[in-house]
Amino acid sequence: MRRLGTGIGWRPEIADAVERMPGIDWVEVVAENVCPGHLPDSLRRLRERGVTVVPHGVSLGLGGADRPDEGRLRALAERAEALGSPLVTEHIAFVRAGGPLTASAHLEAGHLLPVPRTRDALNVLCENVRIAQDALPVPLAVENIAALFSWPGEEMTEGQFLYELADRTGVRLLIDVANLHTNHVNRGEDPAKALAELPLEAIAYVHVAGGYERDGVWHDSHAHPVPRPVLDLLTDLAAQVSPPGVLLERDENFPAPAELERELGSIRDAVERGGAAAGPRQAGGGPVTEPRQASPRQSGHESACGAVDEVPRQRLALAQTALLSALVAGTPAPEGFDRVRLGVQSRALAAKRAGVVAKVAPELPEILGELYRPAFLAYAHTHPMTAGYRHDALAFAAHLLRERRVHDPAAHRELREWWLDRSGPEPRSHRPAARLARATRRVLLRR
Repeated sequence: MRRLGTGIGWRPEIADAVERMPGIDWVEVVAENVCPGHLPDSLRRLRERGVTVVPHGVSLGLGGADRPDEGRLRALAERAEALGSPLVTEHIAFVRAGGPLTASAHLEAGHLLPVPRTRDALNVLCENVRIAQDALPVPLAVENIAALFSWPGEEMTEGQFLYELADRTGVRLLIDVANLHTNHVNRGEDPAKALAELPLEAIAYVHVAGGYERDGVWHDSHAHPVPRPVLDLLTDLAAQVSPPGVLLERDENFPAPAELERELGSIRDAVERGGAAAGPRQAGGGPVTEPRQASPRQSGHESACGAVDEVPRQRLALAQTALLSALVAGTPAPEGFDRVRLGVQSRALAAKRAGVVAKVAPELPEILGELYRPAFLAYAHTHPMTAGYRHDALAFAAHLLRERRVHDPAAHRELREWWLDRSGPEPRSHRPAARLARATRRVLLRR
């Protein structure tokens, strides 16, 4: 695997600082946030300097019951080609449910949710990964995610699940040590055991991030400093394998550039400590290990990853739809789940949804002021997201207007103008003559 070095997640808020940081070998960019034909100037300058840029997808939903969407795969491929990337990455997660497999309404989570570690889920995931690999122009790596809750009746540990996935598909792994720590706190999983069970030779690179603990729950916020337990996990991993790359993730609450540089220094120190404690390495950088035996269930990737019968997909679809409906639509929690943890996850999803809508439609909190957040959280409780965040912003504004929830006349008028300007196929003209023509057409149509 190509060696990447030390990197940082590129975000528009810290673009200038990233360009000036010493020792940045590569950056990772959220794939859905860049347009191949209009790359930000900062990314272009980094590429011209020889800095590697890796697109990191968040919406493919490889762990979902449906096969990967061709349009999303095509978009991910276009970004890899536009950025000249050596690989692309995504998550072992589901992000939507419902639809034809369950004959129910389509639901969007707006977040990465864990897949059950069962044979059904693994078989579906393997086929989905194979489909994605065939559609992408560069290798794919998939990331373990953080979770607030566990699925009942799981058949494998995290390490066993990832090992089988890599063994059956040949996919690379993006190991997030912060997520291993999160799952240790939230689900009681032993991170040392997970590391011991991983196919270390399949690691493409490593994520490191911060979070915080509240009421016994660890929140993987990407908005706080990297804690010591996460750095210690990075050292433990580096003692077993020399990671091709390590990247610091930060998505919110950005500190001064000097603080980010100190965190990068701590990450480099953690890797060096692990390397100093390691035994002899192979030429490729991995640990000296005994050859792995082929799985008795298959003799190669092709037989292991053939088309999955629709019955396992439907079983997985029903389970994921029931869970997502409980999280975003207020239906009862499926049997076997921790209802308290599902409540924490449900509130976290609504809060994240409110935050992202405020970013994609910043005019809404400006128009509504202090009313925005409580109004959106109340709306989210009874109106699950069925499409992207931009559609969600329009649907929220339409709900407020329809229900006359904005009592200030000026704010109501401004919100109506905002919605009218964005809900049509193209922005409305603000010229007086055009506005008069629109009003006349509406009157004639009513008659």
